[in-house]
Amino acid sequence: MKKTIRVIIRTTVIIFVVLNVIMIFHGYKFTHFGGEMKKIGKPKLLTTSDKIKTIFFGVESTRPGDPIKPSQKYETVYLQSNVKLECWSLKADSAKGTVIIFHGYRASKSEMIDRSDEFLKLGYNTLLVDFMGSGGSEGSSTTIGYKEAEEVKTCYDYVASKGEKNIYLLGTSMGAAAIMKAENDYQLSAKGLILECPFGTMYKTVSVRVSAMGVNPFPIAGMLMFWGGVENGFWPFNHNPEEYARSIKLPTLLMWGEQDKRVSHAETDAIYANLQGPKTLKTFPLCGHEDYIPQYHDLWVSDVSSFLQNTRQY
Repeated sequence: MKKTIRVIIRTTVIIFVVLNVIMIFHGYKFTHFGGEMKKIGKPKLLTTSDKIKTIFFGVESTRPGDPIKPSQKYETVYLQSNVKLECWSLKADSAKGTVIIFHGYRASKSEMIDRSDEFLKLGYNTLLVDFMGSGGSEGSSTTIGYKEAEEVKTCYDYVASKGEKNIYLLGTSMGAAAIMKAENDYQLSAKGLILECPFGTMYKTVSVRVSAMGVNPFPIAGMLMFWGGVENGFWPFNHNPEEYARSIKLPTLLMWGEQDKRVSHAETDAIYANLQGPKTLKTFPLCGHEDYIPQYHDLWVSDVSSFLQNTRQY
């Protein structure tokens, strides 16, 4: 009996150690980019063999690039934050204000050009930003919006230093989470926030991505977060936009796709309920975790235009 117990204990310890070693690699690859600069495929599109390799060795994430440039005249701006950031500044005639635009996980400012185009038509300057590890910005890592919050503040301070009074912040997914953390940490004096599909908590969004690989998220999601945090110098279990919302008093337009498989209805409702300032929730029935403009161009423009017009009075 004692021998059996010793074997069980030894086996359990070995499994625990091996699993943690695997998670160290996973955590690193989940938060670091490498290889040539191009957009990678989504987890659901991976083949069975790719999924098996990913389960044991982690996701190989190529660095998101900026393959598409704005069709309008733009200026490339470099800002020093926790890393050196590359931004594109675009000007509108007789501008009513400036919208600073932040992309999502494994993306870049190129993917936000369509939003910029619409804001320019509405008479607003735009500043498109590459977070650290993406596009033309320095670094090779991401903290899924945690350290990126400092970069949001840097960009806000830059635009404010130019004398701009009507500053709006737009972010999608990770970008929205970074904006919410920045407002929680720094209490920015923006005119309003436009948040597209922010996740409720870091644990929930990691669990969804683990589940997408056909793996039970417990205890993998927690271990992945722990090691990713250790490797990047932050505590991801405190990265919770649902809680950040409690400190947000700015006018906020929250957007969500009703077919979203990464951010749940419950997460969106929790964020909306916790927002403390004037708020509006708009949903898009046929959209998932994606850009809403291709399917709902007119509705998106109408919602955003109304929000901008209404918030100018604050």
